[in-house]
Amino acid sequence: MAGVDFKPKRGMIIDIDLNPVKGSETGKIRPCIVVTNDTYNRILSVIQVVPITDWTEKKAAVKTNITLIKSAENGLTKKSIADCLQNRPVDYQKRSVKFRGHLDAVTMKKIDEALRIIFSI
Repeated sequence: MAGVDFKPKRGMIIDIDLNPVKGSETGKIRPCIVVTNDTYNRILSVIQVVPITDWTEKKAAVKTNITLIKSAENGLTKKSIADCLQNRPVDYQKRSVKFRGHLDAVTMKKIDEALRIIFSI
């Protein structure tokens, strides 16, 4: 995992090892969306990500969860949820497993709005 051969960019989906966790935090190796801006992504190894989890009707009903449809562009293999409440910083050089794809601008705008709601900004 260490020494990944890519620089993260905003909107990328990267498999990240989120372990170890405590309590109700999202864990295991899972796809995550890079949400930090590219200025930080170029100069720091710590990035902010939003984990992606399995889609369910219950999760889809949460205003700050964003439904993601699998596509060749994003590299997802099934309908999923971007769980914006579980956003967290990670050192991508230590935790990245692989690059999957990237999200389109429309979906990133939905994620931005969910993050604004979460952080009251």
